[in-house]
Amino acid sequence: MPGRFGLLAALLLLGAMLFVEHQIRKLEQARAKLERVIARREAQSSESRLAAEHRQLQQPQRLLLPPTQPEAALGPAAVAAASAPVQPPADDSNDVVIVYNRVPKTGSTSFTNVAYDLCGRNSFHVLHINTTRNSPIMSLHDQAKFVSNVTTWKEMKPGFYHGHLSFIDFTKFGVNRKPIYINVVRDPIERLISYYYFLRFGDDYRPGLRRRKQGDKKTFDECVREGGSDCSAEKLWLQIPFFCGHSSECWNPGNRWALEQAKTNLLSEYLLVGVTEELEDFIMLLEAALPRFFKGATSHYRSGKRSHLRRTVEKKPPSRESIQRLQQSRAWQMEKEFYEFVLEQFQFVRAHAVLERGGELFPLAQNYFYEKIYPRHREFHGDRRKAALLQQQQQQQQQQQQPPLP
Repeated sequence: MPGRFGLLAALLLLGAMLFVEHQIRKLEQARAKLERVIARREAQSSESRLAAEHRQLQQPQRLLLPPTQPEAALGPAAVAAASAPVQPPADDSNDVVIVYNRVPKTGSTSFTNVAYDLCGRNSFHVLHINTTRNSPIMSLHDQAKFVSNVTTWKEMKPGFYHGHLSFIDFTKFGVNRKPIYINVVRDPIERLISYYYFLRFGDDYRPGLRRRKQGDKKTFDECVREGGSDCSAEKLWLQIPFFCGHSSECWNPGNRWALEQAKTNLLSEYLLVGVTEELEDFIMLLEAALPRFFKGATSHYRSGKRSHLRRTVEKKPPSRESIQRLQQSRAWQMEKEFYEFVLEQFQFVRAHAVLERGGELFPLAQNYFYEKIYPRHREFHGDRRKAALLQQQQQQQQQQQQPPLP
């Protein structure tokens, strides 16, 4: 008899535990849904506000006739043309789109928060590309829709798109003007370790959010010794496919063609690719090259509270044995080669764009000008002298802004 009561009590306890676990899961799903709704509402509110500001700036103005030329002397056609609304002149700087197909755990949150902080001040739009389950691969029809959105959505220009998405070749879809691609990479083993602990303990950005592997206390070293899937060498294969694109070979770990294609895309399709370890220099170069978006970004990153916003919790350094085991894999060897290739390109660009003074880096002043401008018509001569004087004044201002040599 007591055995039956004990069995019944155990079954009741098990049922209660399953019920509680089910309720917890429902609450987590409800919270996640609520977070998505709030994020969507905030994005819609921001988009509506920016669109209203954009429409206000783009209001056409009416051209008034000079008082010295009465309407009767001009004729009906001239009067109609002069009274018609005048569209503002086209500004190429407003027809620019940046795509930041961010690699996970490379400092991308810190960088995108700089863009969010500057978008109101510098008058551009920031849009997050939220793919299902953070999948970096889009279907062909989704790629076509995304390309169409980016190139034709005038209300969202100038625009800064960011998301965990592998490279998309816009020329395949017949567009004339491609976006500007940028990205950041990180040492492959450091990136994998950070992602491993992030899945289990989260970070200081949203510490209360439940992660997919929460509750798993196993260290990275223990995972490597036991041959776990979350720390396997195949998990290193991520940065190359993000630059390689949507071809099947890109996602085959250790594929040599994928590595070479990633290098080719980096050189021909990306304006600038930085490294996590030198993120501030990456931001400074972007500010110098794209002030329409990143004016004031360097000082904001240095002084802002969100410069180092996202730090993985409970991250433990790996042992030498774990690192050596990963380094034996073909995936690591190629990812390391790609990382060093990116680092070499980035340092080359930086060496020809900045000046070091007093232990700090500053963008170089403009070191070119125009001369021997032809034809030598009178109407162009005065404009040429004005342009030369203006250029000289700008160079003097840039030199004055740079700190003196110590």
